[in-house]
Amino acid sequence: MEIAGMIRDMIAFYKGNPHDVNHFLKVYAYARTIGGLSGLDAETQRILEIASVVHDIACPLCREKYGRADGYLQEKESEGLLRRFLSRYGLPDSVLERVIFLVCHHHTVTGVDGMDWRILLEADFLVNAEENRMSQAQMDSAKEAFFRTDAGIELLALMATGMNKDGSVRK
Repeated sequence: MEIAGMIRDMIAFYKGNPHDVNHFLKVYAYARTIGGLSGLDAETQRILEIASVVHDIACPLCREKYGRADGYLQEKESEGLLRRFLSRYGLPDSVLERVIFLVCHHHTVTGVDGMDWRILLEADFLVNAEENRMSQAQMDSAKEAFFRTDAGIELLALMATGMNKDGSVRK
């Protein structure tokens, strides 16, 4: 029920913005899938799923404040929003702090210190690859740069089979 409530609350937070809602739901689905296929322990899976639901919480603020929502701006603006948003769920401090850390680093591909961070990066990229119509070369570059889980690599390859070289979706 905890995740379902957060999903409902994030949809309300985004005021039903279809792009923002669909994006975080897809990232959540990929993160849950990769985490499950990777055999994460229950606590790490919980942290990953919470982080995937709230990972783009700063996007509306960044678009309003800066006119764009670049990754580094999201990382910069997320912490305060997360502390307010997540305060209603009574999360243990260790879970809260890890979720905040992950969200504040979800566009940082260096220094990855855990499977939760790795999988969040991979899940977000999988969704961005489709949404931004990334080319095969861009997907290959990401695979080399930061994909490390077997499940993430497999899903990236499966996605690539459905896309043309220029990133458009095959019919």
